[in-house]
Amino acid sequence: MYAQVIVDIAHSQVDRIFEYSCSDEVQVGCRVKVPFGGRIIEGFVIGLSPTPSFDADKIKPVREVYDELPAIVPECLSLMERICERYRVPKAVALRLFLPSEMRLGRVREVFTSFVKLTDPAAEVGKRAPKQAELCFALREGDMELSSAAERFGRAAVNALVSKDIAEIYKVRRIRTPMGGEEEEFTPVELTPAQTSALEYIEKSDKTVQLIHGVTGSGKTEIYLSYIAEVLRRGKTAIFLVPEISLTPQMLRQLRRRFKGEAAIMHSGLSAGERFDEWWRLRSGEAKIAIGARSAIFAPLENLGAIIIDEEHDASYVSEAAPRYSTADIARIRAEYNGCKLIMGSATPSVESYICATEGQYGLITLPDRINKKPLPEIIISDMRKEVKRGNNTSFSQALREELSATLAGGNQAIIFLNRRGYAKTVICQDCGYVARCENCDVSLTYHSDENCLKCHYCGAKYHMPPACPECGGRHLRYGATGTQRVVSDLKELFPSAKILRMDNDTVSGKDGHYKILKQFGQRQADILVGTQMIAKGHDFPSVTLVGILDADMSLHFSDYRSGERTFQLITQVAGRSGRAGAKGKVVLQTYSPENYILRYAVNYDYKGFFENEVKIRKATGFPPYSLICRVMVVGEDENSALEVLKNIYFSLLKLKEENEDEFIFFNKMHSPIKKIQGKLRYQVLMRLKDGRLLPQIYDAAAKYTTNSVLAYVEENPANLS
Repeated sequence: MYAQVIVDIAHSQVDRIFEYSCSDEVQVGCRVKVPFGGRIIEGFVIGLSPTPSFDADKIKPVREVYDELPAIVPECLSLMERICERYRVPKAVALRLFLPSEMRLGRVREVFTSFVKLTDPAAEVGKRAPKQAELCFALREGDMELSSAAERFGRAAVNALVSKDIAEIYKVRRIRTPMGGEEEEFTPVELTPAQTSALEYIEKSDKTVQLIHGVTGSGKTEIYLSYIAEVLRRGKTAIFLVPEISLTPQMLRQLRRRFKGEAAIMHSGLSAGERFDEWWRLRSGEAKIAIGARSAIFAPLENLGAIIIDEEHDASYVSEAAPRYSTADIARIRAEYNGCKLIMGSATPSVESYICATEGQYGLITLPDRINKKPLPEIIISDMRKEVKRGNNTSFSQALREELSATLAGGNQAIIFLNRRGYAKTVICQDCGYVARCENCDVSLTYHSDENCLKCHYCGAKYHMPPACPECGGRHLRYGATGTQRVVSDLKELFPSAKILRMDNDTVSGKDGHYKILKQFGQRQADILVGTQMIAKGHDFPSVTLVGILDADMSLHFSDYRSGERTFQLITQVAGRSGRAGAKGKVVLQTYSPENYILRYAVNYDYKGFFENEVKIRKATGFPPYSLICRVMVVGEDENSALEVLKNIYFSLLKLKEENEDEFIFFNKMHSPIKKIQGKLRYQVLMRLKDGRLLPQIYDAAAKYTTNSVLAYVEENPANLS
C-alpha cells in the first residue's frame, strides 16, 4: 500500500503530495512519521493507493503511525481543499486547523491511571506474607488504584500477587476535565409560543442558514439548546460557537446541566492536556457537542446536525492569523456538506447578515420581546459636557453616582462598562506635549497603577514610569483617558463598603481566570463588576439592575466604516445585561455626543431604524456589503526589504487594475495607520472592489512576493483597519 502524505511544513515549496510505502494499518486521515530531507517529521495521510505513481524502489516507508483512529475526518479533508483554494495557504497550514497544536510532534498524549484487580478471588495467601494477604483481602472489596495499593501495602506485595496470577494491573484512560466538570440538575423548561414557533420554522425552512434576531433576554439560548436536543435524539452531533472565551464557561455549564458528558469545550484557555482530551472525546464520539470560540468550527465531529453561531455579529469570528477565514463561511461549507442547519443569532445582527435575511437568502426569525415579558431597561443619557461645566471631572456623572447608590442600597448588583483597560490610556507632559510611546510599536503606552509601569497593549512591553518628562524634564505629567483600573480605584473611594471585581485582559490570567471572576459575581460575592467588552454580551446575572456605560461614544470616532454599527451593537449588548430577572433595569449612558443619531437609535433599541439608515449610508458611499474592501498587508523588520515587496505587489496589482478598471472603486498604497507593531514596519495596498471576482489573483500576488523576512497577506473587509 502507498500513502499520499502532506508533510507538516508550512511552506509553498513543499506544498505537494509525497508518496511513501505503508502497512495496512495506515488509514486516510492518520498522522504519520516519515523520512524527509534527512530527518524524520510528521505528515498527514490524505490518500491511499495499492500501486505507486513512480519507481517503487525509490519510495521510502512510513516510519510510524500515530493514530489508531484517523485524527482528521473525511469531511475535514474536503474542507482543507476548499480552504487552500479560497485563502491560498499551504495544505499543512489548513490541516493544522483540525488538531490541537500540542498534538503535533507528540507534545501531548493520553494519560492513564493504573489499577490493580483480583483475577482469582478464591486464592489464599500464606500467613508468611501478611501484606499480600491484606492486599488480597482489600481487593475483594473492589479494584484499587495502583499508587494507593503500593502506598498502603507496598509495591513488593502488589508485584508478588501479580507474579502468582492472583492479581493483575490494568490501565484506564483518565480524562482531564476542564472547568471543574461539576454537574447540576436539569429542570426542563416550558417553551414560550414564540420559541416553539421559531423551532418549527427552523425545522420546516428550506434555507441552510437561519438568522434569529432577538432582543437581549428573548430566549435565543433555549431555542439553541432545544434544537441541539432534537439533533442528538436523531443520532447527530452539533457545534455551538460563542464569540468570547469568557462566555464559554457559562454556556458549558448550561450544556452540561442538560446534556451531561456529551458536551466538550474547545478553546485556547485550556491546558494542553485538557484541550487534547476534549478534542479526543469529540473525535471518538464520546462527546457529541463542541462548545467554544472561533476555532471550535473545526471540531472533529461527524454527521453534524446543527451549527450554532451565537452573537454572530462579533468581529472575533474573523481570524487574524493565516488562513484569515470568516467563521460563518466555514460554517456554511460544513452545513452544506452535512445537509444541516446553520443557526446564527444576535440582538444586533451584522448589517451584512440582516440584508441576507431580508432579501430571502437566510431564514429570518424575529423575537421582539423578553421571555419574562419584562421591558427592556430604561437608558438614561448623561451629557458629560454639562458635567464638566458643573465642575465634575470624575469618571462618573451625577446620574450614575445616584443610581449606583440606589442600586447598592437596594441590595442589587451593577455592571460598569469601559472598553479600555489599565489606569490611564496615555501619559502626557503638560509642559511640552510629550506622549509616552512604545519603542517597538507606533502606539502610546498605557499606565498601570498596580505595577506603577507603562505597558504596550500590542507587544506586551513594560517600561518604568518616568518621574519626569524624558523630553523636557518637566514634572507636570498628566494621565489621559481613564481605564478600568482607575475606574475601580475611583469606585472604592465613592463606595468604600462595596465589593468590586474587575474583568479585563489584565485580570483574567490563567485558564480559569474568566470562570472564577464570573462565578464570584454570579454568586453575589461582589456588588459591582467593572470590565471591558468581555462583560458586554451573553452573561445573565439576575441581580444586576444597573449598567453604567462610560465613554459610550468612544468607538464612534474610529476611522472605520463600521464604527457606527459597532457602537450601536456594543451599547445594545451591554445594556441588555440589566434587568433580566424581577426588578426593572436601568442603564446610564455617558457621552460627549448626546445628539449623535447612533445613540438615539440605541436608546430606543431601534435596530430596524438603525439598519435602514445604515443601509442608505452604505449604498450612497459604496461601502460593504455594496463593495468589498481588500488590503494586502506587508510586514517586515527591514524597511528596504518591506518596501521592495510592497513595490512588487503594488505594480502587480496595478497591472490587474488596468486590465479590470471597472472592478476597482479605490486603489492605493500607503503606510498602515499603525506604522509599526512588535518592531515590524507595516505597509498596505488598500483596494475597494465591486465584488470578489479578482480575489484569487490578489491572493496569488501576495503569495508570490512573500519572502523569508517579509510577510504579505490579504484581508477581506478587515475587522480592524488600523
